[in-house]
Amino acid sequence: MQPALSITADWERLDEGSPEERACFAAIGILCNDHWLTEGHDGFVNRVRTGPLVSAYHLAEWLAWNWWRLRWEPRSNAPDWVLAHRMATIGEGYVWPNITIFSDGERTALTAKPTASRPVTAFRYISDYAAVVPSLVFEAAVDQFANQILGQLQAEHVRDTNLERLWSELTNERQDRGASRRRKLEALLGAEPDQGDVAAIDRLLNDGPFLGERAVEELAAERAQGGRLLTAQALQDIADKVGFDCSPRDAVRPVSDGFPLPRDVPAWKLGAEAARALREREGLGDAPLDDNRLAALAGTKAVALTGDCPGSDMSFALDRDQTESRVVLRSRWPTGRRFELARLLADRIVALPQGRLHVATRAYTYRQKMQRSFAAEFLSPFAAVDQMLDGDYSAEAQQDVAQHFEVSELTIRTLLVNHHRLEREELDETTAA
Repeated sequence: MQPALSITADWERLDEGSPEERACFAAIGILCNDHWLTEGHDGFVNRVRTGPLVSAYHLAEWLAWNWWRLRWEPRSNAPDWVLAHRMATIGEGYVWPNITIFSDGERTALTAKPTASRPVTAFRYISDYAAVVPSLVFEAAVDQFANQILGQLQAEHVRDTNLERLWSELTNERQDRGASRRRKLEALLGAEPDQGDVAAIDRLLNDGPFLGERAVEELAAERAQGGRLLTAQALQDIADKVGFDCSPRDAVRPVSDGFPLPRDVPAWKLGAEAARALREREGLGDAPLDDNRLAALAGTKAVALTGDCPGSDMSFALDRDQTESRVVLRSRWPTGRRFELARLLADRIVALPQGRLHVATRAYTYRQKMQRSFAAEFLSPFAAVDQMLDGDYSAEAQQDVAQHFEVSELTIRTLLVNHHRLEREELDETTAA
């Protein structure tokens, strides 16, 4: 069943404020999969309502201004990330829902958290729910809501509004491939519209035909995490200096046939399913993989895992052609290098991106989350991990299993959390989508 998302506005009367505010004063509700993300207790009437009385105009304006970042930008360390993704920051004198919205590119998460009870606040939000929908469903819900608000403004004879201008510009940009590409990269870099680093965006666009359009998007998302934006020439120089020989032709063939579309499943599920499929196809069972076997599957030699490792800003493989490539691993630790090589293997055989660059970054895009899940399952199959632990999830037991499979303890813990053997200490929004 396709997840459903709707943003509703039931019109109410307001006798003060700007013409836009008065025309669009409403009871706002955000409904997803039969859960009201806006539900709260109204102190004035002492009852629970599905949503607050606020200005639908200001909400639509916020959604229009931040559309590109809401649609494409994952959770990041960008300085103003919260302002573009948390509804509570809208302001304008209203108590907005404590809802955070972000995307990994394929799926959009809307996480609602309760608000504290305060004497001066009449409406207290009580919803505690994380909704995840395909990003195209989110797009459709926002489009429908914005058009409803624009229609209400027209019906109330309120003309020439900022929202009308913003929405017209946004619609034109979405329909123009060139403008859309720039806005998407700008959002992935963590910048507001027209506030991005023009030179950086130009470099990414210029490198796109060589590295791959999807690959440069991953580079942009890494930059937002505080990383250095590497050009094609810089990547080539690093690969020549500290990389190891690799052959794409010698790597295992893709395993993506028959898998669900990314928008239909969380990234971690796709990665884990691909890892299990590859292990089964290669007859690996549930045994640990030694360095020689892992390297061979990735089309390189074990020296990439065991040789001198001066380090790099990120892990990547840069192909020259179908027979020659260079692989660079960031970590200086054996378990980290194994994990990164497995991530690059996933990028090559599951993501199937076009272009020469396969990159593993710190960002939380769908592609990066899929890589991490693949690497965890491929190096330490959960069925074997669960059997070895046999119900003992102590730190000591996890450490023993991690050493057995030559992975980090964090990898084992992540597997246990994803498979509900351990509770999340807090909502992990990075894996929700």
